[in-house]
Amino acid sequence: MNPLPDPKQPLADQAGRPSIDDQAQRLIAAVNDAMATPTRYRDETPVPTVGSALPVPQPGRTPMSQRATDASVMMLSAGAASVPIGGMTALVIYALGHANPVSLAIGAGAPAALAVPILALSALVKRAKKAAPDVHQHIYQGTVVQDQRTVTNTTRGVWASTRNQLPK
Repeated sequence: MNPLPDPKQPLADQAGRPSIDDQAQRLIAAVNDAMATPTRYRDETPVPTVGSALPVPQPGRTPMSQRATDASVMMLSAGAASVPIGGMTALVIYALGHANPVSLAIGAGAPAALAVPILALSALVKRAKKAAPDVHQHIYQGTVVQDQRTVTNTTRGVWASTRNQLPK
C-alpha cells in the first residue's frame, strides 16, 4: 500500500510530471484565454429604410394574386380529397385480386376522364356569365317619379319591433 502524501510537501511526481498546482494554473490560464476571445459580434449601424439591394426571395409560398391563391387552395384540397378515393380503389383492387387489369383501368380512369371536361365547361360558363352583364330594360308609360329618400331602421327590445323612419 502506498502511503498518503504529506500535505505540507509540494506535490511533484518523480516521473517528471508537473505538480497539481501547475496543472491548475494551466487550466485557469486556458479558461481565461477562452473567455477573452469574442464569440459574437453585434453590428450597431442603423439599417437603411430604403436601399438599392435587390429583393431576396423569402421562404414559403411565393406571393400570388387572390385568384391564384384560390386556385392553389382548390388544387391542394382536391389532391387531399383524392386520397380516400385512391385508398378505396386500392382496397377494391386488392379484394378482387384476379380481376382483368384492362377493365379495372377503364373503371378507374372513367370518372377522371368525365370530370375534366365537365369542370372545363363549368369554368367556361362562369366566365361567359361574367363577360356578358345583364341588360335591364324598363318601359314606363305615364309620369315617372323617382324617390331617393333614405329609410332608417331601428330595432330594439326583447320582442323586436322595427320602426321605419323617413327623413323629414
